[in-house]
Amino acid sequence: MTEMSVQLEQIAVRAARGVGDALRAAFVQAQQPSHKRDHHDLVTEHDERTEQVLRAELLDAWPDSAVLGEEGGASGDGAVHWLVDPIDGTANFALGLPFFAVSIGAVANDQLVAGVVYDVMRDTAFSANLHGAYADGEPLRSTGPATDAQNMLITSYPGPGTLAAGRGVEEYTTLLREFGAVRRMGSTALALAYVAAGAGCAYAYGIHPWDVAAGALIVQQAGGRYLPLPDTGRPWEAPGYLAVNGDFDLPGSCLTDLLPRMLPRTATGTPLPGGGLRNRP
Repeated sequence: MTEMSVQLEQIAVRAARGVGDALRAAFVQAQQPSHKRDHHDLVTEHDERTEQVLRAELLDAWPDSAVLGEEGGASGDGAVHWLVDPIDGTANFALGLPFFAVSIGAVANDQLVAGVVYDVMRDTAFSANLHGAYADGEPLRSTGPATDAQNMLITSYPGPGTLAAGRGVEEYTTLLREFGAVRRMGSTALALAYVAAGAGCAYAYGIHPWDVAAGALIVQQAGGRYLPLPDTGRPWEAPGYLAVNGDFDLPGSCLTDLLPRMLPRTATGTPLPGGGLRNRP
């Protein structure tokens, strides 16, 4: 399985890099996005076109596989399942912010085994297999400061729905006060890649498997912690996550107290990973 994971990582990296030139060229042109669920959820012709290219490349390179993509759903039938987000951060891509990624994760034997988050505009491939994590082929370690005050939190919290329900302001105020910086970056995959590179921590809820499959493995293989919310044994399917660098003092963080309040009310009765997260030691 380990050597197979190396092959799958190489296929994913090659496929992601293969669409880079087209996406960079498209980025400098005016976009005409359309909407999926609402005006917060954009899609462009390049999302769909890029996914078609990636789908064909992956199925050709590993015929015994299936692809689940954000735009085109599922295709193929095989032992390896590819989870593909052709442009993670479409709003950034469409509106002119150069912070978006191609994300490809591979699942085999019901576990994450390989993945890549390709930072298109920086031409940097963050990847992982069962041997470790890498940035452009060089070993990647998730080392960084331990405390909230020294760290950055990357999060989309609170979202419009949370605010509309009259929640989130108090918690967000605490995050702003306690963390050195709080950022809404607009790409879950890149947030995880940069946590793997040591950039603090990230929290999100309301995500999809293609958003996190690659990034979760990269964080874990780099020595960081990826905590699915809730932990059902298949981290890429959890609707939420908390990811922290390998040196982060989670028991001493304000997140330990805040996280149960930040989860949607429908999720507050769900046990959090690790057992003791609700209460500080």
